[in-house]
Amino acid sequence: MENQKKTELISFLAILVALLSIPLYMLIKTYGSEQNTSHEATYVGRETCIECHLNEYNDWVGSDHDKAMDHANDSTVLGNFNNQSIQYNGMTHKLYKRDNRFYAYTDGEFGKMEEFEIKYVFGHYPLQQYLVEFDKGRLQTLPLTWNSKDSVWYHMAAAIYKDEIIEHSNWLHWTNQAQNWNGMCADCHSTNLVKGYDSKTDTYHTTWSEIDVSCEACHGPASKHLEWANKAEYARETDNNFGLVVKTSGIDNKEYVDLCVRCHARRGSLSDFHHSADLYNHTIPDLPTGENYFIDGQILNEDYVYGSFTQSKMYMQNVKCNDCHNVHSTKRLFEDNRLCTQCHRADDYDTYNHHFHKSKGEAGTAVIADDGVKFEVGEGTRCINCHMPARFYMGPDYRNDHSFRIPRPDLTEKIGTPNACNQCHADKSTQWAINYINKWHGISRPSQYGTVFYEAQKGSKESFDKLVHIYNDEVYPEIIRATAIHLLGTHYQVKSKHILFEALNSFNGHIRYNALHNLVLDDKESFNKALGMLNDPAKAIRIECAGKLAAIGKDQIPAKYHEQLKKAENEYLSALKYNADFPTGKFNLANFYYNKNQIDKAEEFFKKALKQDELLHTVKINLAILYNNKGEYKKAEILLKDYLKHVPQDGRTMFTYALFLSERQRYDESMTYLLKAAKLSPDNPRIFYNIAMMYDFRNEKNKAIEYLQSAIDINSEDSNYYIALLNLHVKYQQTKESKALAKKILTKFPGIQNKENIEAILKQ
Repeated sequence: MENQKKTELISFLAILVALLSIPLYMLIKTYGSEQNTSHEATYVGRETCIECHLNEYNDWVGSDHDKAMDHANDSTVLGNFNNQSIQYNGMTHKLYKRDNRFYAYTDGEFGKMEEFEIKYVFGHYPLQQYLVEFDKGRLQTLPLTWNSKDSVWYHMAAAIYKDEIIEHSNWLHWTNQAQNWNGMCADCHSTNLVKGYDSKTDTYHTTWSEIDVSCEACHGPASKHLEWANKAEYARETDNNFGLVVKTSGIDNKEYVDLCVRCHARRGSLSDFHHSADLYNHTIPDLPTGENYFIDGQILNEDYVYGSFTQSKMYMQNVKCNDCHNVHSTKRLFEDNRLCTQCHRADDYDTYNHHFHKSKGEAGTAVIADDGVKFEVGEGTRCINCHMPARFYMGPDYRNDHSFRIPRPDLTEKIGTPNACNQCHADKSTQWAINYINKWHGISRPSQYGTVFYEAQKGSKESFDKLVHIYNDEVYPEIIRATAIHLLGTHYQVKSKHILFEALNSFNGHIRYNALHNLVLDDKESFNKALGMLNDPAKAIRIECAGKLAAIGKDQIPAKYHEQLKKAENEYLSALKYNADFPTGKFNLANFYYNKNQIDKAEEFFKKALKQDELLHTVKINLAILYNNKGEYKKAEILLKDYLKHVPQDGRTMFTYALFLSERQRYDESMTYLLKAAKLSPDNPRIFYNIAMMYDFRNEKNKAIEYLQSAIDINSEDSNYYIALLNLHVKYQQTKESKALAKKILTKFPGIQNKENIEAILKQ
């Protein structure tokens, strides 16, 4: 191509100024927070609580929290280690005992069968896992798992990853990071857990004050409480929460539920947890967007309750965890419908005219649910079976959905989500369930946000207004309103800018964080809005600001923000290092170093991320950008081609590779990939613009005009595409078309730059 400027191609570098990154909330589902307690308060152990809180202590003994973790010995190990064996992946895995120690014989880090000593037990019911010590301070979770409900051994990989065989090179293998105790599990199974990860040496020095989940895990370090309790009654302060760091009484249900979020939520973490009133100082909860939840908010993957419960009507009516559970024993207050009739009138709801199912003892036949669970006659009268349908996780762990919803087979028909009727009556059709619901409750149904979220993900134009309505209507739970903000930013970025700006002022952390997270800084107003969030009281939001501003030069940041930005960057770097034990964390840390022009460090951590998880293909794109900037074009191309080999449907990266080829002056190859990218990403006007410019270079004017018009059709609010088309009309001496378009541009964009030149076309 003789005149490359003539083509006005968007360069490979310009299109990817902001490196791809994995959001902090997706880094890894670990648990942690910044310290927000008095530095004087220290952990003193549960023994100090027994004298005054014996009833609570007795409830706690034997609970899931008490048995969250322990040393492996004859009293804690539940599994049968009497020379047992399991078959998996063509190997015989063995479990046995020798010299009062417990061992497993299984495939190790290099795929060979080895003997491993079990040092700790993890959990107790309905399953118990076992931990093995490795180098660098790691504890790894064996896949050989004891089903304590049925008293049998099973292989965890066979139970969870049924469609694939997990070998030693796979990131999901028990010896690799996905099954690492230090980062994945530890801080929800022990008290005062400090992960102690060093990103420089890739080592752990993990510590705890108590091995299980004890009193101070929830109430905070209690030394000041002991001081308060040891004073004479008249000398005790009355306004210091009894000397406790965490307030657990006299609080509303939001404050109460937020106490549990760090362990009972699927989320990302920013640091070790040492108690903070604002959950966004330590945790970024997942939203029910359809990734780990069904699109209507029902449980799909493990969600640990918080994301379900906070979208429920119960939560909106101020119900708290302890309304249904003894928080010290972790058991339900009742195992029958009395659990619900504490609030709901039994004479209305615990009757046949409400549930329409036979009672225990009546004639009938048991049903087998879609997950194989057998429901006997009478089980249909239990509230939880219709309003809290359960799913199996980790093999035998049968967990109830805490979103407390009415069965909606009509939504199954419309958007493909499950319903309790057909989950239980697996042999019946959706229409069968719909007919019975219509018969019992009439044909009218309340609106459900899942239908709007489903339509939005499909790109429906009508869904924009519906999402805006959900966001604005405070009848909806805050986590659902935040999900609406997320979808507005994801699918309607241009139209929703002003709504995202407004949401940045919300008092609610879910809404504020997700508005910022989904805001694209592509204009001055967005840039200024992000700068204004640098002093937000929530750490997660300050960190999100630092991440968004990382690629912007300091000279472009007004001086008055320099100090705030520096503090936020330090917090951001600390969070990145905290999560750098995982490949996604290494990836984001590499991006940080890249944006700070620390290229060697960036390359180091990009490579480490790929080495740790060879399936994290997104790393290859960013590493390719790094090599392209270093002039190592061959390495860049190898990475881009390898990425497209594994992710061939990614139109954006196909476009990136096309631009790379164009910059190498391999124009025919570039055009091939541009056309492929257009098919894969038909909603990206930049691709069509570049194709038009390529056709223009070839003097194929009709094709060039056709593709520019397509770019305008996709984004009719970008004046640049109109100007490009006008230039083509002028170049090809299409006077009539030039004048018509010039008039349209002046009408649509009255404040456009170089207005005089456009007006001159009309006068020709």
